[in-house]
Amino acid sequence: MAEAHRRHDLLDVEPGAWAAAVIARADLAEVPHVAAWVNDGRPVILRRSHPGEDAGRVPVGLPLPPRDGKRRIGLALPPDAIRPRAPVLLSEARAACPPSWAATLEALIALGERHGLAPRPFGSLLWQSLTGLPYLSEGSDLDLLWPVPGAVPSRLMEGIAAIEARAPMRLDGEILLPDGGGVNWRELHGAGPGGTVLVKHRDRLALREAAALLAGDPE
Repeated sequence: MAEAHRRHDLLDVEPGAWAAAVIARADLAEVPHVAAWVNDGRPVILRRSHPGEDAGRVPVGLPLPPRDGKRRIGLALPPDAIRPRAPVLLSEARAACPPSWAATLEALIALGERHGLAPRPFGSLLWQSLTGLPYLSEGSDLDLLWPVPGAVPSRLMEGIAAIEARAPMRLDGEILLPDGGGVNWRELHGAGPGGTVLVKHRDRLALREAAALLAGDPE
């Protein structure tokens, strides 16, 4: 069954609910950016639930920039306090990238187009493009999500690996499955015959047979 809210979904928060959630957390009182996060027009991201969290609330998070401690802030909000925000596509985040990344981004966007897919950034590139705060550095990975509507094309992962081989950065990220689960592209690409891979959902982890997730690519 597909999930109503999925890991990595961007969410806007009702300002009053955000203020109440932050005030309830004494440890956030002096943390930079957090109190004004929503009023500054910034979204949060859906994260995995922690053990013991109220299942009736929505687990959300935001990361601080490296200069502010790189801390990951996690909160749980009432469902009526959030609304979805459209995802950011890699093609929309180019302006936030270092110039040395340009050729790699164009190759990844073209790879997605060949498979009818639109890769999405997460991690440092996503947050820098959304906030204007400095998340990226020379040593940053490029973290991408590849949402697929059905089985995963094996040549997609072959293409990512080929682009990474000549890229100035490490390419990390997940294939997002139709049911909301996410599997690391590198693990799926490297799974041998009969191998299994770890699939992450917002509320659970599952082992799946790699062969059951992959599509045979047409010639």
